[in-house]
Parts: sequence; C-alpha cells; structure tokens
Amino acid sequence: MTILIDHHSDHNGDNTEEKNVTEEETELVLDGVFVAPHTNSFGHTFRDYDAQSERRRSVEEFYKTNHIGQTVDFVRRMREEYGKLNRTEMSIWECCELLNEFVDESDPDLDEPQIEHLLQTAEAIRKDYPDEDWLHLTGLIHDLGKVLLHSSFGELPQWAVVGDTYPVGCAFDESIVHHKYFKENPDFNNPSYNTKYGIYTEGCGLDNVFMSWGHDDYMYLVAKENKTTLPSAGLFIIRYHSFYALHKSEAYKHLMNEEDRENMKWLKVFNKYDLYSKSKVRINVEEVKPYYLSLINKYFPAKLKW
Repeated sequence: MTILIDHHSDHNGDNTEEKNVTEEETELVLDGVFVAPHTNSFGHTFRDYDAQSERRRSVEEFYKTNHIGQTVDFVRRMREEYGKLNRTEMSIWECCELLNEFVDESDPDLDEPQIEHLLQTAEAIRKDYPDEDWLHLTGLIHDLGKVLLHSSFGELPQWAVVGDTYPVGCAFDESIVHHKYFKENPDFNNPSYNTKYGIYTEGCGLDNVFMSWGHDDYMYLVAKENKTTLPSAGLFIIRYHSFYALHKSEAYKHLMNEEDRENMKWLKVFNKYDLYSKSKVRINVEEVKPYYLSLINKYFPAKLKW
C-alpha cells in the first residue's frame, strides 16, 4: 500500500512524498515525522461516507437521526442538564478506562475501543511535538466526553454523543456530511434559525455559538468547570475537533473572532493526528501510562466533577 508522509503541511499541500510498504507493516513510523496511513481500518480512504464498507449503512442512518434531533431547544436542554456536573466524581484516567467499553457508531474509519484511538492520537502528537505536553494530553482526553454513552451518565443515544458537530441556531451548511437529512429538522424552516447568521452576529466568537450536543461540548464543559490549566487552544481543540464543516470546508468562519482564528492553527495541527491515526496501530498502555498520569496531574485536579 502507499503511505503519505506529511512534513507538518496541510493535507492538501505539496510537501508530501510517497513511500511503498508491505501490507504487513501496520504500525505508524513515528521517528521524527508522523506517517499518515493511506487507508483506514477498513481499507478505505479516510472519511469516505460513500465507501461500500460494512459500516456505511449504519453510519448514514446515524447521521439521519442526528440531523433530525439536534435542535436549538435540544442543545439548550442538554447543556443545562449536563452542565451541572452532578453525575459522579472520577479522575481522568478512570474516565479513559470507562470509555474503553464503547465503539463510535458514527465513525467510518475506526472499530477499535476508544482508549486505543486516544493513545494513538496522543503518541503520534508526542513524537512530532515533544515540547508541547499540553497537546499530548489534549490528544488523550479529547474524546472523553463519550462517557455520555455510559449508563451512569444517562446512556444517551449515540446520535446525541458522537459524530461531526455543527452550529445550531443558524443555517446548516451544505458541507456537513449527509446534509439532506436536515430537511426533517424542526429548525430547518424556522426563520429565526435558518439564515446565515440566525441568532448570531458577525465575529461573535465560537464561544457564543450553540454547537450540536455531544461529547465535544460536554468534555469542554467538564474541563473548563474543573479549572483545568490547559491553554485556551487545548479547550478549543476539545470543543471543536469534530467541527469538520469549519476546519475542512471553512464554513462558519464569519462567526469566528481573533482568538478563534489563533486557536484554529492548533486545531489544524491536531486534526491530522486525530484523523489519520485511525489505523491498526497498537499501543502498549502500561508502558505509556506513567507519562500521561504525570500530565494529568499537571493540568487537572485529582478528581473531576462529571
């Protein structure tokens, strides 16, 4: 198969080279640069929602339900309910272990337990950016909000936890995957919500935008309310790492402010590792665990409210 080696350039940039390897070489080469696999866990190109894979039908059905159910009223209710952070208290690592029970039904690229993906992402970043320990930790925790799937958190359906995120309260951009299903969303024909700006204003800042409810927004609330010392770029990555309409298609840029634009630079760095580490790569959890525990102690309290 062919592997694309990206030397810290955009995916569409020219700074790539091709390297032929055998099918047996399934581990990422992480000496100096991140080696992005050409195919995902199923042998298809990444984020190909039309590929004839065993996941295609279930992924599309997921997005149909998601696009119908994510309304302004729903998002407001979820933020109010889960923003109380009164479900439990546990450490970051305990949450990592709890999350290992789930597989993301919205993801066409991955069928591994979540802790595998978290460590794949974090370790790939660590090799290329050894001095940015906050970014390593962000890679580890970015998906922890998926504990919303767990029974102790109300066992929310997957459509309300995972998948691409997007603003509600304004028009749904056509770049959003399976956009056609928004026509059945109650907000689609609401004149208060279906214009370019909707309830927002030019440059209002993404902090003031209601995003579709899910693990991104929840983990952002958890980190922020538990007084993490991660930089604002880390919180930005956590909240918007699934906002593909923005960081792939540049939709909704009119809502961003200057701080958003600065943090966007780090999100684009992060996104490469979040997406292209979804291959058959195995991480020795016990070997890397002490390092990540040290980062957790640096940036978070011992126990967090969830």
